[in-house]
Amino acid sequence: MVTTPFDLTGQVALVIGAASGGLGERAAQALAGHGATLAVADIAARADDLAGTAAATSASAHAVDVTDEASVAALFSAVAEQHGGVDIVVNAAGVMLRKPYDQTTLEEFEHVVRVNLTGTWLVGREAGRAMTARGGPGRIVNLTTVYAERVGPVPESAYYASKAGVANVTRALAAELGPLGITVNCLAPGVFYPTQMTAALGADPDRLAWFAGRTMLGRLGDPEHDFAGPLLLLASPASSYMTGQVLYVDGGWSAW
Repeated sequence: MVTTPFDLTGQVALVIGAASGGLGERAAQALAGHGATLAVADIAARADDLAGTAAATSASAHAVDVTDEASVAALFSAVAEQHGGVDIVVNAAGVMLRKPYDQTTLEEFEHVVRVNLTGTWLVGREAGRAMTARGGPGRIVNLTTVYAERVGPVPESAYYASKAGVANVTRALAAELGPLGITVNCLAPGVFYPTQMTAALGADPDRLAWFAGRTMLGRLGDPEHDFAGPLLLLASPASSYMTGQVLYVDGGWSAW
């Protein structure tokens, strides 16, 4: 049997934010399709959608609130008990708030930051602890956005701020975990359509066309075909000498 750097046979992968309809679901499908033993997690309110992902990928399903450190710690304990540990963690949990700055409340701003940024740090902390306890190596992949170092035409200051933070907390964790053989990288997707997060754009075809025209390739990202490859690169031994990186998967948007 010929193996490749993308062969994940014998590895346990945990995907957080994996309920159906988003890029987390696509990540789960890609990892399971390349041999990983899979655990998937999402908030309790999306249990039915998560069950669909779990059934399609033969994964164990778990509830988690990434803003609650006890919930995150319990998730890693449950995965360790059921699967013996974790080798790959993909954190795709996130929320978006499209709202002008002067109409955004402090509570709304803090909620977005707590889910997207604090949640990423909490997941990274527990993943690092779990992987270190096993003696490494390990792979942690966070999801940010093409807006990690820029802003776009939609008013969503809380989202922009939190996702910029995700990119830099990825670098910070990479620096601490690198000597232990654990890589921490970040995927920065452009506009992938349709997903649960971008579905509302379907009501505005002119804006969809603008987003497509903003890319060098002249099209939006296809969740079915354009996401799995970059995800597998960062989650597999193929990226064993990459860490602290933000990999843009945006059709050239960030290169203009």
